[in-house]
Amino acid sequence: MLTISHFFFKPPCYLLTNWTSHKGRCTIHSMEAQFAVAKIGKYATSESGDTLEMVERPSGGMSFVLVDGQRSGKSAKAISNVVARKAISLLADGVRDGAAARAASDYLYTHRSGKVMATLNILSIDLQSNTLVIVRNNHAPVILIQDGEIQLIDDPVDPVGIRREIRPSIREYPLAEGLAAVAFTDGLTLAGNRRGVSLDIVKHTQDLLAEGLPSPERWAESLLREALALDEGRPSDDISVLVVAILPHENDDARYLTARMPL
Repeated sequence: MLTISHFFFKPPCYLLTNWTSHKGRCTIHSMEAQFAVAKIGKYATSESGDTLEMVERPSGGMSFVLVDGQRSGKSAKAISNVVARKAISLLADGVRDGAAARAASDYLYTHRSGKVMATLNILSIDLQSNTLVIVRNNHAPVILIQDGEIQLIDDPVDPVGIRREIRPSIREYPLAEGLAAVAFTDGLTLAGNRRGVSLDIVKHTQDLLAEGLPSPERWAESLLREALALDEGRPSDDISVLVVAILPHENDDARYLTARMPL
């Protein structure tokens, strides 16, 4: 479990919806970004084929890159590492999210001659455009929460690495309190398949949303635990869940990072 909280930001008034004006003076209602990741490897496999990387953006903000390599174990990890590290290095240099995804795909195609593929998600808090950027080369959808409503981002896309010039799905949403996104690898959608059951991810997210504002740590853990229950504690594939949310800022201006992993 990886959690980042209290990533505080206060962009210009005219770029956001969360501000009021009184006697010609602008008051911004401060927000913070919170992130959480929950992941587990395939049962009886030495290493997870999913890779998560994060980086601070040079223009302000954070980017998360989530990659699921083809197959499982060490071979899948090698594939996902190639894609994640290429994308994260470009994002750190200020390359735009969509361009970073396309370049990572071309790099994998060249590196492995088009013989392997991977799925790729990039979620970014971009403080230059003051938007949540969602980039997707993954058959699994991204769940978006905006204005208290759930939307499914599931337009058709191809995985990366199978040919040159693969284009990702790119969406941008203005930062606002309550905005959230849930990205995941296909292990979450496959949970329970051995028993002929499946996890209704949208319904589970709706139930979590009914309890109040998004809580990334609680949401990521809840989705992972539900998937593990359906797989009877033996996941049939690597599972990773990434949750990003924009919430009211209530504490100091420090940033916090906590992580927990088995050794």
